[in-house]
Amino acid sequence: MNDDANLIERFLEMLVAEAGASRNTLAAYRTDLEQASLLCGGRLSGADRDMITKLPSHWRNLQNSTVARKSSSLRRFFGFLVEEGFRENDPSDALPRPGMVRSLPKTLSHAEITLLFKQVSEGLAHDSPKPSVARLSAILELLYGSGLRASELVSLQRSSIAGDKPYLIIKGKGGKERLVPISQQARTAVRRWAELVDPKEKWLFPSRTGHISRIRLFQIVKEHAARAGINPAKISPHVLRHAFATHLLEGGADLRALQTLLGHSDISTTQIYTHIDSARLVELVNNRHPLSQVDLAR
Repeated sequence: MNDDANLIERFLEMLVAEAGASRNTLAAYRTDLEQASLLCGGRLSGADRDMITKLPSHWRNLQNSTVARKSSSLRRFFGFLVEEGFRENDPSDALPRPGMVRSLPKTLSHAEITLLFKQVSEGLAHDSPKPSVARLSAILELLYGSGLRASELVSLQRSSIAGDKPYLIIKGKGGKERLVPISQQARTAVRRWAELVDPKEKWLFPSRTGHISRIRLFQIVKEHAARAGINPAKISPHVLRHAFATHLLEGGADLRALQTLLGHSDISTTQIYTHIDSARLVELVNNRHPLSQVDLAR
């Protein structure tokens, strides 16, 4: 299986796990991506901006709605590749945007995050906490506390835990390493879980055949959200990563620091969070400014 075929399959798996995409939606994405891959000579996943610019010339006789769908499929695919560390930049700004509006990443409120962690804390308060609760605590701390990607978390090796040092060593695409800060609370949660894992295991989150899959990780997070009283459709490992970034920005973090923490090679990828913060500020003005309470038409 070539790189394009492999990455398209992984992208479709993500759509099923994170967005609950229907069979028809998956079929449409598959068709759009496989056709684009064919036009790029099987090099879509590594295509540069010049190559992407040539794709719309093959769509001249298509309706605007179809062009919009194809552009959206490719844009989301490239966003996935950048988010997961399979490439460093996103060339999809070269695609046409017929009536397209860029959607903001989903996130969670501080109250919803509190609910997620409250139930875990209650489970850990028992004299003999269940291993599943210890694992869940480590997962939530790493996703929301350190902003790890789903793929980074499931493939964490025990050797990534550098003693009592305040960081994890993460290996990304192409063997590139980066240091991810980890709080004292997260270190405690990870150590608690690691003590329950067979010392012979290579992976921090093992399964019968290796490490847990991305899909299993999505299931664990969604199942916990349901128990905590949060709509499972609102949450995924990616949403927790977005919440990590959004809440840091709200707390005063600058974009360059956020770029480093998220492992983004291109600052433009990080800038989407400025739109989230701007949307929050607009809502604040609309709801809290004195003039918003005054009927000027009287």
